[in-house]
Amino acid sequence: MNVAELFIRRPIMTTLVMVSILLFGLFAYRLIPVSDLPNVDFPTIQVTASLPGANPDTMASAVAIPLERQFSTIAGVDSMTSANSTGSTSITIQFNLSRDIDAAAQDVQAAISRASRQMPPTMPSPPSFRKVNPADQPIIYLALSSPTLPLYSVNEYADTFIAQRISMVEGVAQVQVFGSQKYAVRAQLDPKALASRQIGINEVANALENSNVNLPTGTLDGKKQAYTIQATGQLYDASAYRPLIVAYRNGSPVRLQELGRVIDTVENDKVANWFNNTRAVVLAVQRQPGTNTIEVVNSIK
Repeated sequence: MNVAELFIRRPIMTTLVMVSILLFGLFAYRLIPVSDLPNVDFPTIQVTASLPGANPDTMASAVAIPLERQFSTIAGVDSMTSANSTGSTSITIQFNLSRDIDAAAQDVQAAISRASRQMPPTMPSPPSFRKVNPADQPIIYLALSSPTLPLYSVNEYADTFIAQRISMVEGVAQVQVFGSQKYAVRAQLDPKALASRQIGINEVANALENSNVNLPTGTLDGKKQAYTIQATGQLYDASAYRPLIVAYRNGSPVRLQELGRVIDTVENDKVANWFNNTRAVVLAVQRQPGTNTIEVVNSIK
């Protein structure tokens, strides 16, 4: 009697076995991790280089091409893509799955060293690289904007509150903040005002540095107790910077507000993210390897 004959002669047993397999499959289906990419470590390396002030064409011809020529000689390269923008170049190299990522990183470092002789000497730093994994791409993006609050307030709320809360969700590996707009005070100096008072940029910079310090000022020791002296030496907004004395000319103080505009703004106003035609701060959430993408996204929502 073979196996097929056994199931044919015993239909009740066959039905019970099939129902058991079906129930087991339904139960196991809910436990299967869901992901758009398999849990595989792709040997991928991303190289970045910067040259402030250079347009995309210059970045492509002077920086990207010398690097790509050297990278093309590395064994096991599966694909190579580059993106050039104003002042920066990014090259992504993906190797065969059989290639060891650590050995590939050493070859990339050697190729960068060879290409450095052909790149502009005015580059502030040599190109750098890091290991990346396409399977670690963000699973959800959250955009935050406000019609009433300034963007740096939205950024602070997103970075210190929302990002930390999302990081504690089970299955979340990392939360990145894009379009970050951190608060800063900007002094836009007037060259004519500086020249008429014979004040240089370095003199203004030194005055700002010396007037905005947070250092211990000492203690007063008594017979029974000691007192710690704390001076308010830091300035936090534009209104506090405006009356700052930069120098003295003809016996009169020259204040910062006399040399230009002092405004509340952000550290870098040339970088921004947009959502529905509105500037926004974007949170990118990455999941932990092996977790269910759908469950993690639902937990975040």
